[in-house]
Amino acid sequence: MRHQTFVEPCGSANGAMMRVDDLLIVDDHPLMCEALTVTLRVAFGLREARCERNLAAAIERLKYGKLPDAILLDLNLPDAKGSEGMVTLGRVASGVPIAVISANEDPAMISAVMAAGAQGYISKSLSREAMCAALRRVWSGERVTPDGYEPGDILQHPARPDIEEIAHRFASLTNQQLRILRQICLGRANKEISYDLNISEATVKTHIAAIMGKVGARRRTQVVLLAKAIKLFDGE
Repeated sequence: MRHQTFVEPCGSANGAMMRVDDLLIVDDHPLMCEALTVTLRVAFGLREARCERNLAAAIERLKYGKLPDAILLDLNLPDAKGSEGMVTLGRVASGVPIAVISANEDPAMISAVMAAGAQGYISKSLSREAMCAALRRVWSGERVTPDGYEPGDILQHPARPDIEEIAHRFASLTNQQLRILRQICLGRANKEISYDLNISEATVKTHIAAIMGKVGARRRTQVVLLAKAIKLFDGE
């Protein structure tokens, strides 16, 4: 999957590209941030391109600053793996188009991230020209995925739950609930979670009950399976 294919147009009737003046890049690799900033400033005439190296810093900027016109998100951050960054940013920056840029081209990961609300999934292996073309399509309202990716193979398998619906449920979790869910997925007991997060066991139990209610799970193990279905904390 070395090239990029563009599918599912959903933008304006004439396919006009939205104006992107202010771009937020969330990537912990300094050279990648610098390369993207320089390349995209020139290619799109950006007025501002800002970089954040982790999810927490990106959330802070989005909560207390002006929302950017668009976001570029790396999947493998120091404090977020898999679709977690997309699920979280999709809630904090609702309405802002988010394109994931990743070296991971696993179809299941692509499906999970797109189901979580990404406007595009762009390979880091693309040339500068191909990457700019992919972003141009994203910012024209199309959903962009790598060439060769077949969503039907993943999303419509009869044995799989509706991962788009699952992703929407997990997007309703608060940041604290996501922290606790991450601990649950690591196999931590309530007492360990209480100690690690410096909260009471009673508070942990309350949060777990809320998590189960929001994602539609009856058991703790079911919560973990649902999180795995959307690659919530999966590393690259």
